[in-house]
Amino acid sequence: MMHKEQLTKNMEETEKRTVFSNASFLIESASTIHKVGERALKIDPNLKRLEEVVQKLDKVSAGVSTFLHLLDCAKQKQKEQQRELSEARETGSLPTNDLIGRGEAKEFVMQWLRKPSNEARTSRYRNISLLSIVGHGGMGKTTLLQHVYEDEMTEEFDLKMWVCVSNNFDVKRVIADMLESLEMQKPNLDSLDALQRTLKKEVMSKRFLLVLDDVWEEEEERDKSKWENVLAPLASGSFGSKILVKTRTDSVALTFAKVIKKKKEIVKLEGLEEDECLRLLNSHAFASVENPPDDHKKLRAIAGEIVKKLSGSPLAAKVIGGVLNSSLDERHWTKVLNSDFVSPKWGQDDIFLILRLSYMFLPKHLQNCFAFCSIFRQDYKFDKDDLVKMWIALGFIQQPHDQEWTMEDIGGMYFDVLIKKSFFDKYEDFGKRYYKMHDLIHELTQSVSIHECLRVEDGTKLSSIIPKTLQHLFVETKNPDIINKIGQLKHLHSLILLFDRSSFWYLHNALSEMFKALRSLRVLHIYVSENFIRIPEEIGNLIHLRYLKLMVLVRLCCQDL
Repeated sequence: MMHKEQLTKNMEETEKRTVFSNASFLIESASTIHKVGERALKIDPNLKRLEEVVQKLDKVSAGVSTFLHLLDCAKQKQKEQQRELSEARETGSLPTNDLIGRGEAKEFVMQWLRKPSNEARTSRYRNISLLSIVGHGGMGKTTLLQHVYEDEMTEEFDLKMWVCVSNNFDVKRVIADMLESLEMQKPNLDSLDALQRTLKKEVMSKRFLLVLDDVWEEEEERDKSKWENVLAPLASGSFGSKILVKTRTDSVALTFAKVIKKKKEIVKLEGLEEDECLRLLNSHAFASVENPPDDHKKLRAIAGEIVKKLSGSPLAAKVIGGVLNSSLDERHWTKVLNSDFVSPKWGQDDIFLILRLSYMFLPKHLQNCFAFCSIFRQDYKFDKDDLVKMWIALGFIQQPHDQEWTMEDIGGMYFDVLIKKSFFDKYEDFGKRYYKMHDLIHELTQSVSIHECLRVEDGTKLSSIIPKTLQHLFVETKNPDIINKIGQLKHLHSLILLFDRSSFWYLHNALSEMFKALRSLRVLHIYVSENFIRIPEEIGNLIHLRYLKLMVLVRLCCQDL
């Protein structure tokens, strides 16, 4: 690494010396000619043409000075971008994940986990207690639950499960995810009854801890019915079993209380205190900085003004901290301070202005990489290497200047920068690392990519909502006619297709026609059912294809995407 840095530095210095040497020669020559011209005019006042030439050379020398200034600015900007990429790669991208400002909340939850239920032990759910963590988006609910879940005390439970629910959840998928959390693989089951019986057997007479992350409100009675089906197998758990629910609304907590027939218990997360919010912002703004924040007094003063506009939002502090970290320059920080975003009063539209600001400060190549992620579902588990390969196939990765770096190296650095700016969060299950987006960050990707990216889970509506500028598409469908409509999108660059239908021939013929039409396709990811035999030979028409992935769906696995 030191060798590469020295080589890059030497090349930059050589290039700069060459440019400055040539420019200095022009300036000095112009100055000399100007003096000679003045003496000549005193001898012969008729040398008007020489005077005009001298004036032109004066303009040339001034132009060269301007050029040198612009060149120096460009070099400085490039150097900052290279520093950001290099530091992201070397440091692992993230500041220490301390639980800032939520110590009391964590202690309350830990005490709640230790205490037995004080409810009468006569109901069906007599062995289970449920606590809801409630707060607006970006309040740090998931971070709090992660710290609780990873605490040594939770190892006292016989079983631990963590499930992301998200909006419009499917009962079978949630139960399957619980089983996967226990067994490290998806169950090969396709009926609700089979899933419920399997889960009941797993938790029978065992004390468990279940975290239901990101539960949304839909329609109260329908929600109640769905959660009754999800929670029914858990009633066989041992006394002292606990369920933690993360949600934005009190009404969700009330729905769960009705299902288990117990009083509602909640922890409400409000905004951080200003000093805590500033500490969190600084931990991201000065991440990977050799000198501590105390050595940047002017920047710290600006950060103190910025944090007043964040109203204690942890997510806003992390994201804006990532923006500030791009350059430890007073002008950059002042520009962020004076940017047009308001103090969020826990309205999603308000905090969204801050998130959009962080996107606007990204360089164009990172904006492209970030926006592309909108075609994946909320709470999708990203594999870093796989995503980088798609970025490369789509031409989002700039060619490396250093011959020792591959495109994969550069793409990995891009990803690390996005982690550092809190666009992705790092997770680990059973020793396997993956990455996810906060739900508000995912909504941001959809907002900024609305004309280029589309995810369609109801194929029947496809034709009425596709913009002409569409380049990246996800479709889940059982209708082969939809695939024929996809073939009309001549400028499509990437396609992720989930086709869940038993008839092989329907899909084979539809794909054949689609491959004939989509000549611009660079990324193709197809999920098919078990009886799919082979890909049509017309795939050879996709001369620009750079990424191809085929996955066979085994019943419930279709819910993974």
